[in-house]
Amino acid sequence: MSDKYLDPSGNTEQFRAFAHAPEAGAPTTTAASRAPLAVGAAAVAVVLVALVAWLALA
Repeated sequence: MSDKYLDPSGNTEQFRAFAHAPEAGAPTTTAASRAPLAVGAAAVAVVLVALVAWLALA
């Protein structure tokens, strides 16, 4: 007696196809976060303001 449903974990090739299949509704690409860029720009701005203040007061 043969089952019509084949378990993907029962066959290596089927399991690999199952594991690498994209999920329904999942985005294919993710947008890069700009948070590290903003933090770096803020740090550079703070250093520049401190340098200008130190030069002006020295």
